[in-house]
Amino acid sequence: MKWIEKLPRWFSAGLVLPLLALNAWVALLFFQYFEGLIKISMAAALLSFVLNYPVGALQRFRLRRSYAVIGVLVSAIAILAILGVTVIPILIEQFNDLATRLPSWLDSGVQQLDILQAWVEQRNLPIDLSKFGDQIEDRISSLVQNASAIILGILPDAIGSVLDFVLTVVLTIYLMLHGKNLWDGIFQWLPDRFNGKIRPLLAENFQNYFAGQLSLAAVMGVAMTIAFVVIQVPYGLLFGLGVGILAVFPFGTATGVAIVSVLTGLKSIWLGVRVLAVALVIAQVVENAIAPSLIGGFTGLNPVWILISLLVGAKLGGVLGLVMAVPIASCIKDVLEMIRDDDEPPQLAPEPSTDSGEDEDPEPTTLTTSVVS
Repeated sequence: MKWIEKLPRWFSAGLVLPLLALNAWVALLFFQYFEGLIKISMAAALLSFVLNYPVGALQRFRLRRSYAVIGVLVSAIAILAILGVTVIPILIEQFNDLATRLPSWLDSGVQQLDILQAWVEQRNLPIDLSKFGDQIEDRISSLVQNASAIILGILPDAIGSVLDFVLTVVLTIYLMLHGKNLWDGIFQWLPDRFNGKIRPLLAENFQNYFAGQLSLAAVMGVAMTIAFVVIQVPYGLLFGLGVGILAVFPFGTATGVAIVSVLTGLKSIWLGVRVLAVALVIAQVVENAIAPSLIGGFTGLNPVWILISLLVGAKLGGVLGLVMAVPIASCIKDVLEMIRDDDEPPQLAPEPSTDSGEDEDPEPTTLTTSVVS
């Protein structure tokens, strides 16, 4: 096989690329065939990873892990029940009210654009806002008309996913109780030189991402909600928590702020400007003052790769793929860099110089001395 080493580098890469494409295609078929099982496993692994933090905190009080797991699960169920009785009904009511009032907001937005267009025409500015208003009206109207159909289409899937939910909960409990032994068995299949490096690398990336993003989203959601309620924004609770939920994802804060500003701007252009200004100030304060201490230098990924990983994750796994895309991409990047560094030959340190300003060859010196004598 030495003849392969003599081939040009570009030719060897050309032979490898079709094999990589074939392997990727086979992996995609495997994922599509076992998509349900893979999503359940990933969701359970993610939930067990997040819930492991309070479990570890309880274990510091010398509580057995099984009792700590039961305590965390009971607390989580209690929190969900409290939210289901207090906050969630308010959110549902505000969402239904918003869907009812959105057409009137849309009409108000079109009227404001007409006024602005008249102001532009009076000053002979080459700007036409009428088509822009018609596009907004058509888009939002179609969304409102299809909202009920989308909700009705989700219901059968929700009913059919009850079994998946039960399986996810059961698998989450199992991973919280016996996950360490499972991961030990999986990582034993890796080479010894990678086993001790990849495992802490994966744990660090997922820990930094989820701990940081969830904390950041909670702070962002609470701050936005309080600010919107203070400045009397309609549906402030719905809009504030919506921005907080979107903040879990990269670029989600900017997307949420833009959506809320446009919706409130339909009701009143000055309200939309005020919401945009307040939201931008809060986002800058949270992201520049609080986020560095929560997330730090997390991924080191280029924003372009982050966006690509989000698109691929959404294509493969939907919302769960969006959540898992960035930490998985960061882990792949770190593993590839680790393999590259291990494959590079070690650089030999230069030999220390022995030049001390004296002649290093003793024989000519002896000869010269004898001749002079």
